[in-house]
Amino acid sequence: MHTKTGLVLEGGGMRGLYTAGVLDFFLENKIEFPYVIGVSAGACNAASYISKQWGRNKRVNIGFVRDPKYISFRNLIRKGELFGMDYVFDVIPNQIVPFDYEEFKKSETEFVVGTTDCHTGEPVYFGRKDYKEDLLTPIRASSSLPFAAPVVTFQDYHLLDGGISDPVPIKKAVQDGCSRNVIILTQHEGYMKKPSRLHFMAKRKYAHYPGVVKVLENRWKLYNQTIEYIHQLEKENEAFVIRPTQSLEVSRVERNQRKLTKLYDLGWQDAADAYDSLAEWLKESKLTK
Repeated sequence: MHTKTGLVLEGGGMRGLYTAGVLDFFLENKIEFPYVIGVSAGACNAASYISKQWGRNKRVNIGFVRDPKYISFRNLIRKGELFGMDYVFDVIPNQIVPFDYEEFKKSETEFVVGTTDCHTGEPVYFGRKDYKEDLLTPIRASSSLPFAAPVVTFQDYHLLDGGISDPVPIKKAVQDGCSRNVIILTQHEGYMKKPSRLHFMAKRKYAHYPGVVKVLENRWKLYNQTIEYIHQLEKENEAFVIRPTQSLEVSRVERNQRKLTKLYDLGWQDAADAYDSLAEWLKESKLTK
């Protein structure tokens, strides 16, 4: 199979502002990839990157974070969703900060969105040939955090957050022919997940979806194994990883605009600092094709 260099994006809710900063730096410096895969916030950020809308992710995620229609406990109580999913995935991209569907369509980049099948707990991936004109529904499914958003139905699947079954979809990128990958993580070096108590709540909330219960129970192990695999790829020079160089206290549902701006700026700066090494590494990728 013809090898190519992929771009792999971790999720992380509002920590995705780090990725937004990195991708804006990539846009400024015309760094593009033939293949991009992302889950959750990573998929949201990727869409605006592929449609070449510099600053759009920052404008949406920081600009609307104080808006209760965007994220609030009021949403959670009224609708069972922390983020106002219709507002985020319909009103904002179609009316307030328009998503450039035409530019996205023109791009030759393959864009894959990772989601989780609620019945099996296995990842389900959607590429351009799968979602065709309906890009926002799989991204919405990929961003639907357990306990904080309703299950999304798409093409006969019942889906939730892609990050729970495949937190950093590097193996899928490799399987799709990307022998070398640039990976953007949203946690600092050395971060490892600890077991969560949430799976006890999951047994009650997701009684009809055994896959969700199973995957939430093992999520911490899967995450840590994925990070170990990425370390191995780094050693073998098959992955170039950009991750936060500082441990910033930003939660998955952070609403502090100052902290979020700082995280975005860190992403931009880390990408700028890595630029020379990345350019060298990408040059090698072309030579090894």
